[in-house]
Amino acid sequence: MSKRLSGFTFIKNGLTLGYPILESVRSIEPLCDEIIINVGYDDPSLEKDDGTYDYLRENLKGDKYVFCKSYWSPEMTSKGLILSEQTNIALAKCTGKYCQYIQGDEALHERDFDAIRKSMDDMDQNEELDGIVFKYLHFYGNVDVVLYTQRIYRREVRLIRNGKGIKSHLDAQGFKTADGQKPRCKQVEATVHHYGWARKEQVMATKVKVMDKLYHGKDFEQKEKFSYKRMWGIKAFKSTHPTVMVKWIDQHRNDIDILTLPLVFKPKDVRLVISDFVESLTGYRIGEYKNFKIIE
Repeated sequence: MSKRLSGFTFIKNGLTLGYPILESVRSIEPLCDEIIINVGYDDPSLEKDDGTYDYLRENLKGDKYVFCKSYWSPEMTSKGLILSEQTNIALAKCTGKYCQYIQGDEALHERDFDAIRKSMDDMDQNEELDGIVFKYLHFYGNVDVVLYTQRIYRREVRLIRNGKGIKSHLDAQGFKTADGQKPRCKQVEATVHHYGWARKEQVMATKVKVMDKLYHGKDFEQKEKFSYKRMWGIKAFKSTHPTVMVKWIDQHRNDIDILTLPLVFKPKDVRLVISDFVESLTGYRIGEYKNFKIIE
């Protein structure tokens, strides 16, 4: 493997569903020696998509980018398994020593590049390390609001060692080793900015409907139409976005002010309040599910 870092991602109907996929790819470009982009299609002949493939090819030129097409079977609609399948198609084409994963609604901040490069140096020195864990910011309803609570993951593996059989797992949130174990990882002081819940409400409703079918079957229909709500854990975001996201943010900003909506608070949310309070004091999250094992 002559390349040090391969970037990889997958996307389907990125234009229709309002994904910042172009910006996501560009956010990892300065770090990567190559970037594998797997674009999904609705038919086995790979002719029917919403224009995402051509859009990316037109805007991402150069030898660094490697494109492939893949068919998304409508029969594969359980637990989001098709998402890891599509991730692994891109991962299999990576030739770098390490692989930087980015999903189509995520972006890295340029201020974190040095820390990410240092994390690969650490992996060079410690062969036991399988991957690197990133912190997360989840934008919700708008790009100046984040959701930070136990109800949503606060960190996840996004950089892995290649050549050891590590694969994307279940719905592609995390990874597993070749023998099905949690990868051994180190935490990096870098943050993935996740814009998956920051689309305009109508676009978000379409996206939720599509994703529901990937988890619950092609005939599944949600009874309640999606709408943004103010819930426990909503906070104002007062820092900066990755530079590559500035134009997309301007084009996709919502008119909704989430922080002024009535708070929807359910009895079961009491446990979130307790957990979040403990975390604010100690940094420890009660009952945190981790797809990884942190080692020193």
